[in-house]
Amino acid sequence: MTMMRYAEALNQALREEMHRDPSVFLFGEDIARYGGVFKVTRGLMDEFGASRVRDTPISEQTLAAMAVTAAMTGTRPVLEIMYADFVPLVLDALINQAAIYEYLWQGVQMPFVLRTQGGGGAGAGAQHSKALDSLVAHIPGIKVVAPVTPADAKGLLKAAIRDSQPVVMLEHKLLYNQRAEVPDDLDFTVEIGKARTVVEGRDVSIFATSRMVLESQKAAELLARDGISAEVIDLRTLRPLDLPAIKASIAKTHNAVVVNEGWRFCGYAAELSATIMDHAFHELDSPVARVTLPDMPVPYSEPLETAVLPNAEKIAAAARLTLS
Repeated sequence: MTMMRYAEALNQALREEMHRDPSVFLFGEDIARYGGVFKVTRGLMDEFGASRVRDTPISEQTLAAMAVTAAMTGTRPVLEIMYADFVPLVLDALINQAAIYEYLWQGVQMPFVLRTQGGGGAGAGAQHSKALDSLVAHIPGIKVVAPVTPADAKGLLKAAIRDSQPVVMLEHKLLYNQRAEVPDDLDFTVEIGKARTVVEGRDVSIFATSRMVLESQKAAELLARDGISAEVIDLRTLRPLDLPAIKASIAKTHNAVVVNEGWRFCGYAAELSATIMDHAFHELDSPVARVTLPDMPVPYSEPLETAVLPNAEKIAAAARLTLS
């Protein structure tokens, strides 16, 4: 085990997989010479050369189409889209190509990874702070992962690169400097589709994604002061969902709060709430509570941004209301 930052864990995963499989290559805006806007790809061009770590023009639509073609023709591309706010530009390639070609054409595989950074809290304004989880998780045939710990960042990225289907990896810009121990094993991966119990509890289950897992842990500490035992589940994978883990937690607590940094209306939290109602309604003592971003752009002003983002206090308040 080695102590490292989230960004370093991603870098290590990319390096290890590029050594393991010569068909893996990276491309995106400013990822080669500059090392990526968050330095995730720092040093990789020097190590593997400009043919495997490629800087590109600013044309997200073109890059996504290139990733689809490269994946179909025998390589494993890892495409970085600089900020999740620009993911709508690649939806045609995801929806009309990557997600369906395996269905349309027998024997075709689509092993490519799309990495992107989202979320608020950095004072980046409305154009660089979105969490568009629901857009990509809505697409059948696309796997979506959102690691919160450095170890999961490494393990899920390695699993995504090895997967035969397209995987979107949602990274939160405030997580890159989080530090924790990461396994050194070259074959270490985290299974896509498996949730993680972060905090054991008996009174209410809090299901969270990405950075909201950290806020949910803080909420559990606040609730514990009131004698409320909250269980925190890090979904890790947004699609496919770990339904057994969700159902097992609700069977124990009989109350549920879902937390996601995306918008409320038609958001990922709405789908998660509906899924819980479909599969665990008989176990619930109260309606599922949602904690999300309001249906509005993320403000540039730091006090206003802090006011609208989901946080530990809002999550704890939702849990108390559910229990009441």
